[in-house]
Amino acid sequence: MKVVVCIKQIPDPATPYTLEEGTNWLVRPDEQILDDGDRYGVEVGLQIAEANEGTVTLVSMGPSGNGQGVRQALAMGADKAILIEDDALRGSDALTTARALAAAIKEEGFDLIIAGTESTDGYSGVVPQMMAELLGVPALTYATKVEAGEGSVTIHRQTNAGYDVVNAALPALVAVTAGVVEPRYPTFKGIMDAKKKPVDNLSVADLGIEVTSDQTVASIAEATARTAGQKIEDEGEAHLAIVALLEERKVI
Repeated sequence: MKVVVCIKQIPDPATPYTLEEGTNWLVRPDEQILDDGDRYGVEVGLQIAEANEGTVTLVSMGPSGNGQGVRQALAMGADKAILIEDDALRGSDALTTARALAAAIKEEGFDLIIAGTESTDGYSGVVPQMMAELLGVPALTYATKVEAGEGSVTIHRQTNAGYDVVNAALPALVAVTAGVVEPRYPTFKGIMDAKKKPVDNLSVADLGIEVTSDQTVASIAEATARTAGQKIEDEGEAHLAIVALLEERKVI
């Protein structure tokens, strides 16, 4: 089985960051890490590939930097990576991102695509579904459990009331939630092997797509400071004040 896992390199949230003057875009440093949510997708892909004598190919779009985030995923056990990097993709919106990823994945070939629900630096939450539409395959989203084999994939789909069991024939795309599995830690051997694994670099021209994104960041402003809340002195009847407040807001 050929499994493709979409990953993203992001600046370390624990480090300071700056915005580019004039565009207000985030300045992405060479030192980037694997998006924490994508670790779950990589682990799901590895488990499925191991159970079905398959391979795992990583696909990522964005500035390569020193490739640390991609190498982190390769060190977990993925076989190879494809990195899409092009100045023409700066400021890409969700649809442009989906087009670029879908084009690379279509060229690579796949049985199953695994993606995170959303990236922690974008939070659009729509790229996996857009990719599935562009590739003409089913999208199984919000997966909290994934099983694949013998030409189909089955997930437990998270809902407000519990979960639904959803099944689709392969090829298909699955978007997983954080906590779907426990990601493995790379071993020393895995870290050393990752340095030797192939990483293919693609441009917009290589993909044969047109970039039409004209997304801009108009302005940046400080978040409004929160005001102090209402304090209620409890002398035995504080619950009455809480009930009155809830009734005023029509909560009860």
